[in-house]
Amino acid sequence: MDFATKSRLALGMIERAIEQGVPFAWVAADTVYGTGEIEMALRRAGKGYVLGVTGAHEFNSWIDKPEVAGAAAEISAKLPPTAWCPLSAGAGTVGPRVHDWAYLELAHLEADAYVGGYEGVWTRGLLIRRHVADGDLAFFSTWCPAGTPIETLVAFEGRRWAIEDSFETAKNELGLDHNESRTWHGWHRHVSLVMLAFAILAVTRHCANAAAEQTPTRLSRKGAGSSAGRSRRSAASPPAWPSDASSPLSS
Repeated sequence: MDFATKSRLALGMIERAIEQGVPFAWVAADTVYGTGEIEMALRRAGKGYVLGVTGAHEFNSWIDKPEVAGAAAEISAKLPPTAWCPLSAGAGTVGPRVHDWAYLELAHLEADAYVGGYEGVWTRGLLIRRHVADGDLAFFSTWCPAGTPIETLVAFEGRRWAIEDSFETAKNELGLDHNESRTWHGWHRHVSLVMLAFAILAVTRHCANAAAEQTPTRLSRKGAGSSAGRSRRSAASPPAWPSDASSPLSS
C-alpha cells in the first residue's frame, strides 16, 4: 500500500462516492485537506463545498464583482464592521454555537464551464468566521449555486463540528482508536463494530429523550391535594428513563 496524503485520501473518497452514486450535495473540510484538486473535482461533479484554507491563501474577485485581492487574512482585516453578522453554526454542548461571519462573493461562473450539459450559475466565494470571545479567525473557500445565502454556507460548515464530536465521543466512550490491528481486515472489523455500537446508543438516546418529553410532569403531594383517584401520571404512562449523562452524543 502506497503512502497518501490526507488531501489525496479525501479526493479518493470523493471520487468513489461520486462513481457509486452516493447522494450528497456538499462537502466540508478543514485546512489539512487543502483545496486544488478537491475543488476542481467537486466543481466538475456539480457539488457545493466549504473548504478550510489558511490565512495566507490568496483570493481574487473578477468579472462584475467588487475588487477583492490578496491573502484571506489581509482581506478580513479590511472589512468594515457592517460586513459581519452573528450566526449559529448549529447546536453545541451548551447551546447554539454563535460566531461572527462575513461572506464575499468573488465571481459568478456558468456551470457548463466545468460540467458539460449543466445549466445555471455558481458562485465562487470567501467565507470568514470570527470567534466572538477572542476574535480568532477561520477562512473557507466556497462554491455554491448563485443566490445561496450565507446562512446555508454557515450551516454546512457547522456540520463538521458534529461529525468531529461524534468521532471524539466514539474514541473516548467506545474505544474507536483502542486497537493494535496489523491488517486492514482487523481494523475494519473493529471500526465497524464500534460504529454499530455508537449508532445503537444514539438511537437509544433519541428514543429516551423523545419519551421523556412526552411524560407528564409528576405533581408533588402538596399540589396534588387529597382527592381520590388516579394521579396525573397514570399506570399507562411510560416508565422513567435513565439519565443520558453517559450518552455518546454531546450536542
